[in-house]
Amino acid sequence: MKTYLFAFLLLCVASPMLHAQSVTPDSTKSYTRIEDALKDPDKVYRLDLSNQLFKTFPMEIVRFKNLQYLSLRNDHFGNIPKEISTLKNLKVLDLSGNDFSILPKEFTELNNLEELYLNQDKNLNLNLDFRLLGKLPKLRILHLENDGLKKLPKSIVNLTHLEKLYLNNNNFKAVPSVLKNIKSLQYIDLKDNKYPITPKILQEFGVKINF
Repeated sequence: MKTYLFAFLLLCVASPMLHAQSVTPDSTKSYTRIEDALKDPDKVYRLDLSNQLFKTFPMEIVRFKNLQYLSLRNDHFGNIPKEISTLKNLKVLDLSGNDFSILPKEFTELNNLEELYLNQDKNLNLNLDFRLLGKLPKLRILHLENDGLKKLPKSIVNLTHLEKLYLNNNNFKAVPSVLKNIKSLQYIDLKDNKYPITPKILQEFGVKINF
């Protein structure tokens, strides 16, 4: 009798826990249609809206307060609205393949952003954008691939937390010397740039360079 009573009590305790686990949002699920994601915005952690023909920037995005990953790749937005700054939990943001030149000043409010993709963004005003990005305390990884870059503005030294920088498929004729001033930098990817890399250059920079 005591055995059955113990089993019953154990089941009563375990049932709420099992139920709670069953309704926990899946943080790995990626939504690709904003209509589907809007059915329960609080449970959306990943939103991939790449390659979609939006007439204007989808302002409904601001409803996803728990969003951690957002891709707007190849959507050709002419500007990024200040409201994107309301996504306080955002960790990874892909803005590649768009037509804007300057990020909104409110972008500095994305305090949890760790990785930013700005690939194939040919119109970037990096001198101004770097000044904004330097105010992001957790930005560790920056992608500037296939942007037609020949040099980097000195304002990149504002990115004092940067650890990895991807400069693949650009037009650099040398490793940008300004990068020596970013003490936190650990890795530079310069693959598919047309210049020779020598052991002396690698030693001089003191970071891992992929070429």
